[in-house]
Amino acid sequence: MIPLLISFYLLIKLPFEALSSVFLITGLMIMLCYFLARPVPGVGIAIPGFLPPLFSAGLSLIFAYHFAAPCAFISGVLGTLIGADLFHLPDIKKYRGALSIGGAGVFDGIFLTAIISASLAAL
Repeated sequence: MIPLLISFYLLIKLPFEALSSVFLITGLMIMLCYFLARPVPGVGIAIPGFLPPLFSAGLSLIFAYHFAAPCAFISGVLGTLIGADLFHLPDIKKYRGALSIGGAGVFDGIFLTAIISASLAAL
């Protein structure tokens, strides 16, 4: 919840001209995270830990250079939550038993994306 709340806070604090870049980068991150995330029975939805932060930081430096750090944070967090978790909800019906949403696999992706992408973009 905390990265999501910080993302919304940063989103309302960004200048208007940066919003289109944030939405573009977030859309690209949603697609990337959707294709990278896989449901793993007994674990939840897993995503490689270092690819989303690298892509989020890189895309933010390309499309929103002057606002790269907040754009990387927002697009990384929202892209991972929406692309990995929300878009994979229909896949949960295929598995019996417990399957965690937003658990260990995606939490790593969200936490690492938030910290690493904002740090890389701020350099």
